[in-house]
Amino acid sequence: MHISHRPRARLRTLVSAACAVVLGAGLLAGAGTATAEAKAPAAEAAAGSKVIGYFTEWGTYDRKYYVKNIDTSGSAARLTHINYAFGNVTGGKCTMGDNYAATERTYTAAESVDGVADTWDQPLRGTFNQLRELKRKHPHLKVLWSFGGWTWSGGFGEAARNPAAFARSCYDLVENSRWADVFDGIDIDWEYPNACGATCDTSGRAAFRNLMQALRTTFGTGNLVTAAITADATAGGKIDAADYAGAARYVDWYNPMTYDYFGAWDATGPTAPHSPLASYPGIPKAGMHSSATIAKLKGLGIPPAKLLLGIGFYGRGWTGVTQSAPGGTATGPAAGTYEQGIEDYKVLKAKCPATGTVGGTAYAKCGSNWWSYDTPATIATKMTYKNQQGLGGTFFWELSGDTANGELIRAIN
Repeated sequence: MHISHRPRARLRTLVSAACAVVLGAGLLAGAGTATAEAKAPAAEAAAGSKVIGYFTEWGTYDRKYYVKNIDTSGSAARLTHINYAFGNVTGGKCTMGDNYAATERTYTAAESVDGVADTWDQPLRGTFNQLRELKRKHPHLKVLWSFGGWTWSGGFGEAARNPAAFARSCYDLVENSRWADVFDGIDIDWEYPNACGATCDTSGRAAFRNLMQALRTTFGTGNLVTAAITADATAGGKIDAADYAGAARYVDWYNPMTYDYFGAWDATGPTAPHSPLASYPGIPKAGMHSSATIAKLKGLGIPPAKLLLGIGFYGRGWTGVTQSAPGGTATGPAAGTYEQGIEDYKVLKAKCPATGTVGGTAYAKCGSNWWSYDTPATIATKMTYKNQQGLGGTFFWELSGDTANGELIRAIN
């Protein structure tokens, strides 16, 4: 899931069913599937063409990935939207994540998008000001402030007890006069409604729908309202736990997190690609692949144009592996630069080049380490699938995992 603290763990960590929750009775067939007239502003990208990249607040620290890098890599010209991750959820309200990184850090001329150094007395510094500069240079870009993530989703249960008050707090923060021009809406990353993530939520099946309804009512039709949602398509799994169909009328689109299906939280394996597009013989668990996720969400009546396909700009890996093909045993997570079991694509492409494909994604074995990740070639396959399914576009986690010249984002169309 999206990790929301700094500067240590970075990438999405899917914890396999470590904690259980009794889910609500079955989905109400067709409930709330009508598409609302809650359209985003007129300049919004057409269905199928959205390209959304997450920018992490903590990436400006040890990763030294700045907003300027979005521009110099060529990514800004290809993106339609940026999700700024993350704001926190505490006390039933949307709150700042890292105020220093967001609004106070002083950027040098070399670090700044516009090549001009910040001054001590300017009204707004930090990443927010850099995003403002990026939007001036690339007027087509829209930016959403994403709240929650794996670490900071525990506050959504309290927020769900008074959705209207929560929505008002979010609006007041996102539309603060110091940075209202920076943001074009809000993204919610609740991991997971009425199910377990870092903590277990028991707010009920209707809580997510009610929360999204309140956000739409408060933010209106002139702002984007989106959500990152579970990709767990197993029977009785996380998609079944919340009323995603009912909430769909209130969102401009969903980002189903179609990665982190498998990883070294299962320390002994079996090795498996973390972002398979399709099933394959020997897949460890049925329903844990992108095409199953999309099929299940579409089967609930959610319009395909409101579903985006997720891509990971990183790999997941094990060590102590002797078998090159998927399905091997392991002794634990492979070493990563920032977190065990995870490594950026830009590192893996040179450190452990792909040696095979399975389920529409790539894998590699280097010494005793086994990694899976997407490459430009496998992303092209996923783009064909995205277009065939009539999906609204593509999103990815996250920008700093790509090469300096945007190798992966150039494969997205």
